[in-house]
Amino acid sequence: MQIIKPANHFPAPWDLQGEGIIMVFNFKKDWVENNAFLNADQKGKFLGGLGYVMLVNYHQSPVGPYKELLIIPGKFSPHNRQSITKIFVDSDSSTQNGRFNWGIPKETVPMIWRSEKNWDTIGIGQEDDPILFCKIKTYGIPFPATTKLVPIKLYQELSGQIFLTNPQGSGWGKLAKVESLRVNKDFFPNISEQKPLFCFKVNSFHMHFPESIIKYVVR
Repeated sequence: MQIIKPANHFPAPWDLQGEGIIMVFNFKKDWVENNAFLNADQKGKFLGGLGYVMLVNYHQSPVGPYKELLIIPGKFSPHNRQSITKIFVDSDSSTQNGRFNWGIPKETVPMIWRSEKNWDTIGIGQEDDPILFCKIKTYGIPFPATTKLVPIKLYQELSGQIFLTNPQGSGWGKLAKVESLRVNKDFFPNISEQKPLFCFKVNSFHMHFPESIIKYVVR
C-alpha cells in the first residue's frame, strides 16, 4: 500500500523547538521481541544497544505545536540502525506528514502535558483509560544535551519504502526521576516493568529532521 501524500504537505527538512523527557534503557532481546510492537520484518533482528522512550512537547513545528510519545528499543540488523516501533502524537497533520516524509508509523491520540515548577504530569490517550500516565520530577544542575549524547540514526520501513534519517538536536538538560508511571501494555510497551539506566529532561531544545534517503523494498 502506497503512503498517501497529505493534503497539507509540509516537506522535510523540519526544524522543531520544545521540551522533552528521555528515558534511557538497555532492553533485553526477549523483552523487545515480545513487548516492543515489532513488525514482521523486525522480528529476530534486534541487535541491542541503548533504547529510548521519549515524551516530547513540541512548542513550534511546521505543523504547529504537538505532543509525542515514542519508543526506540535499540538497533536492528542488517542496517545497524534504530527504529521507532511505536509512536503516538496528538496532531493528525504530524501523523500524516511523519508517515509520508520519514516512514514513521505515527498514530493520533489525545494528550495532556502539565508543568509546575520541577514537575511534569503527562497523559497519553483517553483520560479515563490512558495509554500512559506519568509524573516526572526534574532536579540538578543544567548540562548541555545533544544527539551526540543520545545518537539517533533511524531506519523506518513503511508501505514498501525504506527511510534512512539522521535527526539532530540540542538543548539544556537536567536529571529527572520517574515518580509514578502507568502503562496500558495493549497499546504501548510496559516500561513500568523496566528500570531505566537514567532519565533526563531537555528544555529549550532545537530538533532538525532532514530529508530522508528513500529506497524501495526488494525481496
